[in-house]
Amino acid sequence: MSAPQSVLSKIARPYAAALFDLANEGKVIEAVEKDLDAVAGLIDSSDDFSRFLVSPTITTDVKSAALNAILDKVKPVELVANTLRLVAKNGRLFALAAIIAEFKMLAAEARNEVSAEVTSAAPLTKEQETELAGVLKDKVGKDVSLITRVDESLIGGLVVKVGSQMIDTSLKTKLSAMKIAMKGVS
Repeated sequence: MSAPQSVLSKIARPYAAALFDLANEGKVIEAVEKDLDAVAGLIDSSDDFSRFLVSPTITTDVKSAALNAILDKVKPVELVANTLRLVAKNGRLFALAAIIAEFKMLAAEARNEVSAEVTSAAPLTKEQETELAGVLKDKVGKDVSLITRVDESLIGGLVVKVGSQMIDTSLKTKLSAMKIAMKGVS
């Protein structure tokens, strides 16, 4: 884990753990996760919003005011709104994506679920996702939720990461391996 990622995890973990404990106590984990997914989607889809969150030149007060305006329009679960306001007040919005990731990890763990990052050359169909989740469930012994991405440079095949394990069946990797092997032959 890189140093900046480690620092983000140390900052994110207490916020995520507290939010998870409160959501679990109030039996609103699913609603909180849904609202956090919406925030994560906004971060991922808007470069401006993403830069806004991590910018050290924008004051905490300005970030808090902007976040309050967004929360007033979106109207998330009160627990999510209060947590986001606290994160903003404490000047930790730069760690928001990490906080969301930590919360999702805790929620998945509570459901006895593990997430798998799947990168494919083309979008997977629902049937392919279901079949892949079933195969992975047999391998890891837990329910598997897929986080899918498309990377056309793979040409074909999949790259699947479950925890610290990676399975790379992409044509790009196979072609690279063949290229290296052929260089060794000559």
